[in-house]
Amino acid sequence: MSGSEREGCPVARTIDVIGERWTILILRDLLLRGPHRFQDLQISLDGIGPTTLSARLKGLEAKGLVERQLYSEHPPRAEYLLTEKGKSLGPVLAALRDWGRANT
Repeated sequence: MSGSEREGCPVARTIDVIGERWTILILRDLLLRGPHRFQDLQISLDGIGPTTLSARLKGLEAKGLVERQLYSEHPPRAEYLLTEKGKSLGPVLAALRDWGRANT
């Protein structure tokens, strides 16, 4: 697929946003269980390294899907939650869940 074809394809553009390893699972946890601290996500996503988790969260923030909110100033502590744009992926993840239940 050429660059211009990829830009015109909504599926390809969506994969560019959520297609990296672990990204969909981060979104799943935030959709199902609400705001999470970094440590909670790392425990929930068995096998993800802290560097990878940090990179994925920063990428999701940059794309407007996740927001980082401070809940304590001293010491600084933050939790991650979905934006409205991130929440709009709920039906997509539900479709992936349903397909997985039926076909795996």
